Amino acid sequence: MRRASISLLSHLTRQKNKALTPFLSRNYISDTAPSSSSLLHSSSNHLKHCTKTNGLILKPRQFQATPSPNIDALVEKNVQISSRQRKIKEKYELEEAFESAETAEEMLQAFKEMEASFDEKELGLASLKIGLKLDQEGEDPEKALSFATRALKVIDKDGNKPSLLLAMALQLMGSANCSLKRFSDGLGYLNRANRILGKLGEEGSNNVGDMKSVLHAVQLELANVKTAMGRREEALENLRKCLEIKEMMLEKDSKELGLANRKLAEAYVAVLNFKEALPFGLKALDIHRSGLGNNSVEVARDRRLLGVIYTGLEEHQKALEQNELSQKVLKNWGLSSDLLHAEIDASNMQIALGRYDEAINTLKGVVQQTEKDSETRALVFISMSKALCNQEKFADSKSCLEIACRILDKKESVSPVEVAEAYSEIAMQYEAMNELETAISLLKRTLSLLEKLPQEQHSEGSVSARVGWLLLLTGKVTQAIPYLENAAERLKESFGSKHFGVGYIYNNLGAAYLELDRPQSAAQMFAVAKDIMDVALGPQHVDSIEACQNLSKAYGAMGSYAIATEFQQRAIDAWESHGPSARDELMEARRLLEQLKTKARGASTNQLSTKALPLPHSSPSGRSLQPDMPLNQNQTSMT
Repeated sequence: MRRASISLLSHLTRQKNKALTPFLSRNYISDTAPSSSSLLHSSSNHLKHCTKTNGLILKPRQFQATPSPNIDALVEKNVQISSRQRKIKEKYELEEAFESAETAEEMLQAFKEMEASFDEKELGLASLKIGLKLDQEGEDPEKALSFATRALKVIDKDGNKPSLLLAMALQLMGSANCSLKRFSDGLGYLNRANRILGKLGEEGSNNVGDMKSVLHAVQLELANVKTAMGRREEALENLRKCLEIKEMMLEKDSKELGLANRKLAEAYVAVLNFKEALPFGLKALDIHRSGLGNNSVEVARDRRLLGVIYTGLEEHQKALEQNELSQKVLKNWGLSSDLLHAEIDASNMQIALGRYDEAINTLKGVVQQTEKDSETRALVFISMSKALCNQEKFADSKSCLEIACRILDKKESVSPVEVAEAYSEIAMQYEAMNELETAISLLKRTLSLLEKLPQEQHSEGSVSARVGWLLLLTGKVTQAIPYLENAAERLKESFGSKHFGVGYIYNNLGAAYLELDRPQSAAQMFAVAKDIMDVALGPQHVDSIEACQNLSKAYGAMGSYAIATEFQQRAIDAWESHGPSARDELMEARRLLEQLKTKARGASTNQLSTKALPLPHSSPSGRSLQPDMPLNQNQTSMT
């Protein structure tokens, strides 16, 4: 949040020969803060402009042209003029002291001295500058907010009249509120700033470059606050707008533009949308290679990110190639911490490629370089466990996980997000070894960490969904429902109501209600799941077909055989479109249709099976919710 203000200050300080508040151009306030004009005089022209203050016009020669008949009155008048000139000089010196202040402490001291000589309107711009400085440092958000409020009261005196200064003040209000975790308040100020900048753009602002700088700051702040509120899909749109603004303002081979592309790629990776992340990661690499060369640190970091992206896309050989190139550069630069994490990434890629012994040897080398109780050491043992589990050395695998948990237990308060991610990964290992109760316990512990972090709402939703699914697997249906309902709400808030992951959760809720002999509730849930999956995945996707088939079973359980038969026939038609690859599924679908027809005729049949679907590791588009979804989309849990 604060970096937006820093970049804004940096851009606006390019104005030349401006006295107070070097981040503000006089053009910004010509129609917004005339009462603050004394704060914006050029130092080179200050004495000339001092002849006009608060309506007093001084003409030094007028007394010679019109001699006063009363010498006492003339003396008194000259004394008054000298007094006013002295006040003007004092104000000028106070302005100069404020302008030359570099630290927040120096600025606050100068401002305190100014308060005796300037009225509140004249202090508006100085309040804005101090507020931005305090927000930049981030140590006292309450004080930053107080100065932002003072500035806004002055600048916003014309109500909704759009101006660049007003947008800046609102951006500061948004940032300060977000620092205080008042996210809804912050979002309101930022949205208003965004609307004002939109109006300025429509009106054809003369300060196009400055307006783009402020717009970038507002868009970045919007992305930050939406991320903090768990609304990551919306935040991605704001980050894309940030990149578009930078592309208009910066050179094509600018390092800053490369970093902006990488930041957007990382944001897509955070929601496991690897397909969308890839072009931005590649663009960052191209820009940094062109401007900095193949052996730069930025290129190494781009390659490491590409390794993660290719892993998410299950292109593991490409991932390993990027990782190895990254490691060479990191080693040359002596970046040991980055290098250790890159080596752990490499071991996971080797595991994905089935090269388990090679991965174990890599991890044995890494563990020797880690501190005894470090988070990095815990990650090494988690990856080691994964390799051993794939070799079916379950006892050794569990021992590694126990070591990792002992380390992570000490880090929960220090690094809750990282620990929560690690617990989720460990839970996956226990699931793979069919230790479902242990996995559930770890995921509940993960939830206890994530529930305190609003910016991790999407993670909370997917972990809650996983707990619910595992409880279904273990027959604890009643316990599963609240976890699934919570997951649906969290994920709808984070990704929207039509996200495919929400569809999986509603499908599992339907399975739970059907298990509890509540077919009407089940049919409602299956219908929602089918609608979402048809939109998100397409009606021919295997999981969309399963949702349709589950809806048929719910209507069958209600005795509505005509409707049940209709949905089952739709499932058969969809399976037929898959050709020979879905032969077994098609045979099963036809068998279920015959069961429905038989039951409709009143014959005794076996109970129809209902399938609960796990959330997928990734969708056909490369999108997913969390890396803690180990089973593929075609697996089922309830029969």
